[in-house]
Amino acid sequence: MKKLMYTSLFVGLFATGITAQEMNTAEAPAEAPQADFNKWSIEVNGGVNKPLRPIAGGYFTNTPDFLHLDLGARYMFNEKFGLKLDFGYDKFESDENSMDFESKYYRVSLQGVANLGRIMNWETWTKTFNLLGHAGVGYSSLSPDQGPISDDNDAMANVIAGLTGQIRLGDHVALTADVSGIGHALQDYTFDGTNKTSTRGFNGMMMTGSLGLTFYLGKAKQHADWYLRENEAIDNLTMRVDDIEGMLQDTDRDGVPDYLDQEPNTPTGVSVDRYGKANDLNENGVPDDLEGALDMRYASKESLDGLDKGGDPVKKLLSDGYVNVYFGFGSSKPAVYSFDAINYLVRYMNENPSAQAELLGYADEIGGDGQYNTSLSERRAKAVYDILVASGVDESRLSYEGMGIDSSVDKSSANARQIVRRVTFKLK
Repeated sequence: MKKLMYTSLFVGLFATGITAQEMNTAEAPAEAPQADFNKWSIEVNGGVNKPLRPIAGGYFTNTPDFLHLDLGARYMFNEKFGLKLDFGYDKFESDENSMDFESKYYRVSLQGVANLGRIMNWETWTKTFNLLGHAGVGYSSLSPDQGPISDDNDAMANVIAGLTGQIRLGDHVALTADVSGIGHALQDYTFDGTNKTSTRGFNGMMMTGSLGLTFYLGKAKQHADWYLRENEAIDNLTMRVDDIEGMLQDTDRDGVPDYLDQEPNTPTGVSVDRYGKANDLNENGVPDDLEGALDMRYASKESLDGLDKGGDPVKKLLSDGYVNVYFGFGSSKPAVYSFDAINYLVRYMNENPSAQAELLGYADEIGGDGQYNTSLSERRAKAVYDILVASGVDESRLSYEGMGIDSSVDKSSANARQIVRRVTFKLK
């Protein structure tokens, strides 16, 4: 009973110290958000032991002696400090020079754990190797197969300290190698169980060495043993940069980011206000940059209404610029969709044998000097002329001329420039 009281006192004092440390930690102001790492782990180890003292004369064990086993559960408060509760089993046997004996030893200990690798900043040179230190107190029981207590056991308090090397095998498992020293208080009998001890206090000592595996529990990517706050900071910064890049995307290329753009499908080249909406002063639904060019290409309602009052409507549409042949940038080859316009003129000329047509070519303000654009506009008119002649229209009824640059549209608008790269018709 006396030994059990001492053992309880040791464990109680140690637990009180740990609790006080937790309370102090809780009272301190937090300097950073809670890190996302796993805290629990299970440790499984096996290896050898060596009882050092006390042992009776004539009794010896192998150096080292087999067998040592231990199983533990560990909880880390943060990346540097934690607690573990572990259970140990050892068997002591006589060697070939000893009188025969066999003893079994059982231990349970509550230990504080320090991540020495993180404390010493090992992460600056390795992400694979680590070192833990552990120390604590607990209860032990020795059960020999002979001597006065062969049918009983010798209960004692233990104090344990050791170092555990780690090799990281993955995010959820590590290979470990541990060396520990275990001291005993109130050990009444020698490890062989044959004699009572002659001293009191801390009178027992043994060593263990083991290899094992640590299994990390939890849903986070890493355990506290290997977690680096700088990685979290980098990940958070990357996420923030990605968010900013997403906000600054400009799908319609109008200079207004999508998160501010109230009209994210503005035509290319059209000027917009600060909200990304195309400028439309008369509020007719057509951007101002396109309105003048569209008026040149399409008939207005007023002009179509005027056709009902007399005259040749087809001739008016052809001569007034409602029907045109369009070209790509720097090209004198008519666009495919413009062959309908050429066909309209062919049909009109065939149905009106006395009619004559003048073909007028134009170029935009981009792509070269005035002389180049004048030559390009003439080649465009000549290309339409050749198609009409090849379609059966007598060349004596046709003429063509290059008119050079048409500067009637905003030259910064790609859509508007497309409209002035054309050949128009004048019927006589």
